[in-house]
Amino acid sequence: MATKQSLLAVVAVAACVLFLPSASAVTDVEYCNKGKNYPVKVRGVEIVPDPVARGEPATFKISASTDKTIGKGKLVIDVKYFFFYVHSETRELCEVTSCPASGDFLVAHQQTLPSYTPPGSYTITMKMLGDNNEELSCISFGFSLGFVASDATI
Repeated sequence: MATKQSLLAVVAVAACVLFLPSASAVTDVEYCNKGKNYPVKVRGVEIVPDPVARGEPATFKISASTDKTIGKGKLVIDVKYFFFYVHSETRELCEVTSCPASGDFLVAHQQTLPSYTPPGSYTITMKMLGDNNEELSCISFGFSLGFVASDATI
């Protein structure tokens, strides 16, 4: 009897963890060139929800700071699944943050992955380019796409 209750408790906890819709995590980042002194310093990335769900919006919030005043620029995003490039896009920087950006600021990018996106681990490389294509920052970080389908895709 105690074994059935223990098993039931484990299943209940696992179900809660798998189906939390608002879970988030702060992800560590790596600079593309560890020896470079980028004008924009990135402190971390928050991913909501984590793990990312297929067919559901995912928000990537990048906490950053700079001594410069950034009036315009571009955010270049490349996504890899294992070693394969699967997505690339370029956004205007002022579409994903308040411009002019200076001091502490937040870059927020939202993306909905198609329902056919395979589950697993992905790597994002984000380059922040200034007015004259000056590389202001370049980071990479990983995220996971969950194995559980959302209610919207069932």
